[in-house]
Amino acid sequence: MLVANPAEAAAPTVTVAMERYFEIALYLLIFVGFGCLASTGGLDLGPVLLVGAALLFRGYTLVSCQSILIPESWTTPLTVAYGLFYLADYFFLSRTFLGSTVHLLLFVMVVRLFSARRERDYYFLAVISFLMLLGASVLTVESTFLFAFAAFLLVGVVTFILMEMLSASRQATIRASASGDEGLAKGLGLWLVLSAPGFVLFLLLAGAVIFLVLPRLSSGYLSQYAVGTGIATGFSDQVQLGQIGEIQQSSALVMHIQVEGDRHGMFDLKWRGVTLNLFNGRSWSNPHEQHFVRRLGNRFVLAQPDTNHELPGPVRIIRYRVLMEPVASSVFFLAPTPLTLEGDYRVISMDDGGAVFDPDLEHPVNTYEASSNIAEHSPRQLRTSAAQYPPQILLNDLGTPGGLDPRIASLAEQITSSANNNYDKAVAIERYLRTHFTYSLTLPRTVERDPLANFLFERKQGHCEYFASAMAIMLRTVGIPARVVNGFRTGEFNDITSQYLVRARDAHSWVEVFFPGYGWISFDPTPAAPAPARTGWSRVMLYFDAAASFWREWVINYDVSHQHILTQQAARGALEWFRHTQTWAWHGYQGLLDAARRSGEIVSQAPLAWSGKAVCAVFLLIVGGNATRLWRAIRRQRMAAHPEKFPRAAATIWYERTIRTLAKRGFRKSPVQTPEEFLHSIPDLALRERISRLTQSYERARFGDSAEDAARLPKIFAEIASARRH
Repeated sequence: MLVANPAEAAAPTVTVAMERYFEIALYLLIFVGFGCLASTGGLDLGPVLLVGAALLFRGYTLVSCQSILIPESWTTPLTVAYGLFYLADYFFLSRTFLGSTVHLLLFVMVVRLFSARRERDYYFLAVISFLMLLGASVLTVESTFLFAFAAFLLVGVVTFILMEMLSASRQATIRASASGDEGLAKGLGLWLVLSAPGFVLFLLLAGAVIFLVLPRLSSGYLSQYAVGTGIATGFSDQVQLGQIGEIQQSSALVMHIQVEGDRHGMFDLKWRGVTLNLFNGRSWSNPHEQHFVRRLGNRFVLAQPDTNHELPGPVRIIRYRVLMEPVASSVFFLAPTPLTLEGDYRVISMDDGGAVFDPDLEHPVNTYEASSNIAEHSPRQLRTSAAQYPPQILLNDLGTPGGLDPRIASLAEQITSSANNNYDKAVAIERYLRTHFTYSLTLPRTVERDPLANFLFERKQGHCEYFASAMAIMLRTVGIPARVVNGFRTGEFNDITSQYLVRARDAHSWVEVFFPGYGWISFDPTPAAPAPARTGWSRVMLYFDAAASFWREWVINYDVSHQHILTQQAARGALEWFRHTQTWAWHGYQGLLDAARRSGEIVSQAPLAWSGKAVCAVFLLIVGGNATRLWRAIRRQRMAAHPEKFPRAAATIWYERTIRTLAKRGFRKSPVQTPEEFLHSIPDLALRERISRLTQSYERARFGDSAEDAARLPKIFAEIASARRH
């Protein structure tokens, strides 16, 4: 808070108003900066509550005009003490550089807020507010940050204008008079309120132009500090049974998917993440080694060589584009069977289970394009598949955990007893789980010793992970290789952007069964989950999602490729506009030529009549072009003819006529001469006497609105004009 000294007690009201406005603007700037930071969700509840309470208390003291400041001698010990706490926060509490640094920033801000006395303290608080906004930009990629940034700009413009005005006022050597200061102070506040939005709009537009044009040389600035989500835990090499169910309880957006040519949401696909084939009774793991993927140009080739002698199958290739949210996962989610992948990635790896990873931490998974063959083999073909498995499949995908409950194998034998081929056995187990068990996201509070047996024989309800695990293990007990796949189902379709919205609740586990000659085939034993209710608000949210998608696509992920696309679109648009203008001009020129020809033919057929019309048209054009001048001349003539009705204007007219008349006689009035000075410059005494009477009548009529004196002017002018002829 600014503390006035005795020398400033007699300061003008406008200076006091500027200081008051500056206090409020600076407080709002800090408040908005902290609001941006807190809204990201990257802060713990404790710091949010403590700093929020401190800001509210500071706002109360500001409104009530109280000055509560920390003694200046306390600030240094407090800062040193928190410096030690910062180390503990970094190594034991937050355990992240960004989190502990943000806590330090908030502490320094609160201390400085309650100890600011000098001008440099206020500059320091303004810098801290900007650092909080910068921290918010790192912690979030949501489109709401744009509105928070606009609010920060609005308050920031007012704050820095007032800061500059106060600085100039303190350095001024000449003080303004206090008279009229109160009205000026009110006008200052109104001017700030009205002008600030215009400045902000200009800054946003100028910033947008610079943002779009500035060359993009790198990406992922500070991305290593961005806050991820817990979704990645379900798509790692080690997944605990139940983690997918935890992910499904969130509605957070994970990715947008746009399938080429799909404008009506006609696909219902599964998006593969990781494959898991080793089960220890409580968790699945993936022991497959990764290998780098071959790259051709800007495209990675994912289709693997035919190592298992797979037969040629049907072909149905789709191309799609995926826009990932920051979920801190290195997995590419792809439709089966992936063929190619494109994106701004230096290297890509793949394991034997078909999972695709991004090992480059400097280029996290955000946007990529891919193609997949989604065609499926027919049941008739799969029923004819032999049971001769490659050694690698037998080694990796047939094992069961030690101590497996024997009831599981007995149940599998019972379910598949009537089937005479592996496909029908898989279908039988899939159908049994779908029809005898219920879907539920209610997770057990305690981890069972044998969660799979508990699910099959006691609870008989669970989420997809339990269904997929049960099917995979039961298939293995009857000698059929199977594995679990974690990924996502296709979510809601947004017809505004033609994109599928895949949320955390769409996380899913299913089973892949190996058929020699045909490869891995998907089965899904999970019953359909209840569909979320659709309301009118859901439609509104689609528009918000469209805006958020645009924000992520053209702001957060804006890079060289986007600039190239934008340049191409601008070039095509400019070329199209030029062609349209050229066509319009050509048609206009042809129209003018046709009109000229028709006019020439008409005039040649009746030359006299059209000549008269042309003369009339030219006359009307001349009159129309000088209409204002003619109207003024007529009006002046009318006022000169009736001077008693228009004393002031008539006085000017008659005096100007007199000056022009005298100029023709050789008595020219200089522009710097007053009427009285011009009068004394006339050597002719008789003429001077008449001019004196005209000057007196002119001044009474012009400045006194005297109709009688105005009425005398024409007569006196006539005397002066006649004297010129003698």
